Amino acid sequence: MRFLLVLFLLAVTAFGQQSQEAVPPPHPTPGPPEAAPPSAPKSLDARKKFVLDVVNHAVALPQPDPQDRLRVLAAASQLVAPWNHELALKYSREGVELETQLVASGQTPAVSMLEAGLVDCSAKQNFVESVPVAGVPKAEQSLLVAVTTCPKSTLAPTRRKLEDAMNAGYLAPRALLATMQASGIKSQWSQEQFERLFSSLPKDAASAKDEAPNFAAMYSTLAPDVDKDVAQQAGLKLLEWLGHVPESGERNLSVNMATAAMKQVLGDDRYNEALRSNVMAGQVARTEGQEGEIEHPDEENVSVMKAMGNSADQTEALRQMPPSRRAREAAANGFAAGTSGNRTLSDKYFDMAFSAADEVWDKRAEQHDAVSVIEEVCEAAAQVDAVHALRRAQGLQDASAQAIGMLAVARVVDSQNPQAAQQ
Repeated sequence: MRFLLVLFLLAVTAFGQQSQEAVPPPHPTPGPPEAAPPSAPKSLDARKKFVLDVVNHAVALPQPDPQDRLRVLAAASQLVAPWNHELALKYSREGVELETQLVASGQTPAVSMLEAGLVDCSAKQNFVESVPVAGVPKAEQSLLVAVTTCPKSTLAPTRRKLEDAMNAGYLAPRALLATMQASGIKSQWSQEQFERLFSSLPKDAASAKDEAPNFAAMYSTLAPDVDKDVAQQAGLKLLEWLGHVPESGERNLSVNMATAAMKQVLGDDRYNEALRSNVMAGQVARTEGQEGEIEHPDEENVSVMKAMGNSADQTEALRQMPPSRRAREAAANGFAAGTSGNRTLSDKYFDMAFSAADEVWDKRAEQHDAVSVIEEVCEAAAQVDAVHALRRAQGLQDASAQAIGMLAVARVVDSQNPQAAQQ
C-alpha cells in the first residue's frame, strides 16, 4: 500500500484537489504482487509521476480476457510514450504479440496496436507475415495501417497475403484498396486485383451486408483508372451481387455509389447499353436514388449541458434508468455538481455512477459498451477530482475494469495543462 499512498500524495500536491472528507484507502484486488514502478528521472514533475505510476499499476493488474489486456496495453503505451519511450515500446511489443495471437485464433482485435505509432516497420512486417490466411478479414485494420505506414517493408508480404486470402475466399476490401494505392493504382498488380475482387464477392451476400459500402467505395475510387471494359464488367458484377443484399441503407448507399461511378466512367450511352446486357444488374440500378446510410448501433445520448442546468437532486429519476444509462447520466450530473462547487451532491452522483458501472461490467456479455461506460464514468470523475476518481476506479469490482478505469483517469490528467496542474 506504500506505493499507492505515495501516488496519492503526489497527486494531491499536483492538483490541489484534496476532498474535505477523508476517503479510506481502496481494498486491493487479490492477485499477483504489485510490480514496482520504473524509476523516473528527478526532473519529472508531479503530473508526469502521477501518470507513470497509475499506468504501471494498471498494467500490473491481472486482465484474464486477452481483449481487455490488449486494450490496457494499447492505452498504456500511448500514455507513457511522451514520458518513457522504452516502457511504451515494452507495452507495444507485448500488445503486438497478443494481437497476433487473437487474429490467429479467429478473433477481431478490440484495438490495433499498430495504430498507436510505436510499432516499428520490422514488427509490422512480422505481423503481416504471421497473419493466417483465414485471419485476414479479422486483421484488416492492422494490415491497412502496416502497408500505409511502412510500404517499403510490408507492401510485398501484404500483397501476397491478400492474394492468398482472396484465393481462399477471404476478402479485406479496405486493406486491398490501401495496398493498391501503395502499389500504384495503374500498376499491373492493382489492375489484376481490381478485376479479381469483383469476380470473388462473397457468396453469402446477406451476411456481407456491412461490407457492401466498402466494395462500392473501392469500385468508385478505382474504376476511373482501369480499362473501361474491365470497369464495365466489374460494375455489372457488383450491381448483380448487390441484388442479393437485403434492402437496407447500406445497399442503397452502395447502389448509388456504383451507378454514379459507372456513369462517370462509361458515359450515359455505354452505361445504359451495359445495363441492357444484364437484366439483374439493370433491375438493381433502377433502385438508385433511394436514401442510403450506414446503420449504427443505438447510442445513449447524455447531455452534460442539461445536467449543468439541473440544480435539484436527480437521484430518484436516475434509479429508474437501466444500468448503463444510469451510469452515464449520474456521471454527467456528478461532473456538473462537482464543477459548480457542490462536492457533496457530486459524490452522491458518482457513488451511483460507479455502482451502476459495476452492474454494467458484471453483465458485459450482453452489454457491449461496458468498456466505454467505465471510461466515461472515470473520465467525468477525474475532471472533478483526479485523486478521488483514481480511488473510485480502484474500487471497481473487477480487476480489468479497475485497470481500464485507472487509465481513463490518467488520460484526463495527462491531457490537462501542465501549468494549470501545478496551481
